[in-house]
Amino acid sequence: MDTKPTRFEALKLVIEAYGTQEAAAAAFRVSQSSISRWLSQSKQLPAEHVIQAETDTGISRHWIRPDIYPVEDAASRLREHAVDQFADLRFVGTDRRAGNGNRPIFLDTLRASR
Repeated sequence: MDTKPTRFEALKLVIEAYGTQEAAAAAFRVSQSSISRWLSQSKQLPAEHVIQAETDTGISRHWIRPDIYPVEDAASRLREHAVDQFADLRFVGTDRRAGNGNRPIFLDTLRASR
């Protein structure tokens, strides 16, 4: 499979990996009718069974439930570690008692040295 399967396709792969709906039901400790309902109505594996399915079948949790376990790409890692380097320089209000408008003191010294 070259492309990522849908949640429903991943669910079908999980059930196929167990062999039968009955075997999957026994592994998840639910009834066979629950497995049938997942296939016909919800079309996705309930969240509480994802890790067990991945462990038992080797099918990635990112395929089974990408809404809960999204694939982390380079862009999301960059966003996670991004730091607003200019947050301290933004104007956040005026504090007349402070006399510096809530700006860091070094800005006042920079302006005075010009």
